[in-house]
Amino acid sequence: MSKDGEAIRVDKELDLSNAGRGVWLVKVPKYMANKWEKAPGNIEVGKLKISKQVGQKAQVSLTLSDAVINIDPSEEIPRDHRLDVSVVTKQTLGVFSHAITTTRDDPVPECEKQYMEGRIVQKLECRPYADNCYMKMKLESIRKASQPARQVKSLEKIVHNYKPVSDHKHNIEDRERKKAEGKKSRDDKNAVLDMLFNAFEKHQYYNIKDLVKITRQPISYLKEILKEVCDYNMKNPHKNMWELKKEYRHYKEDGDKKDDDAAKGNSDSDSD
Repeated sequence: MSKDGEAIRVDKELDLSNAGRGVWLVKVPKYMANKWEKAPGNIEVGKLKISKQVGQKAQVSLTLSDAVINIDPSEEIPRDHRLDVSVVTKQTLGVFSHAITTTRDDPVPECEKQYMEGRIVQKLECRPYADNCYMKMKLESIRKASQPARQVKSLEKIVHNYKPVSDHKHNIEDRERKKAEGKKSRDDKNAVLDMLFNAFEKHQYYNIKDLVKITRQPISYLKEILKEVCDYNMKNPHKNMWELKKEYRHYKEDGDKKDDDAAKGNSDSDSD
């Protein structure tokens, strides 16, 4: 889209006028690429030299310009490099570009078009010479890489920007709860059974939380006693509730109650 909101016309046809041109694909070291990215577009970045002798392969070298070397004087990098050449035979690689055209009278972009700049015929890898400058640069990079990412620093003043929380509220409450449960002493088993039987005389069903409050016993110890004298209901309507086993119940079942009522009625009729 242009600045005026109008869509830029895209020419979908690829311009192949330079398809027959051979180009080089050069791989350069990272330190050189960083220097080139910082360099302005109107300076010379280096000179390429190709020397060829009869019966030998061509020797290609690259020398960086003073303008590139002096971009950041504190960061010294090698000036001279050799380029190892390899021919591309098993791949078909190309270089493409796209440009947005404008007219002289109207600077608003009109058309976007793609071009093929050439076909890659050689790959070159730029390598520095192992001179003193290169060895010094590698030594510095190894030293920086060996430094730990985190360092301990002493603060002379209190930092008020942020204060990390040493412990969260829910963690403190959870530890206090576990500590309180751990301090609960185990009473004698018979005393716990008496408390349970007294409780079940009032209600038929209890959940484990209520029984812990009533007996004030550790939950693991209480469950051991409950398994001996109680049944745990797994189905509704009293799911997850504890109830005394039949042999420990003092209340009568509904069937027994009906039999007692029937017996009571028969005795009344006999008396009449």
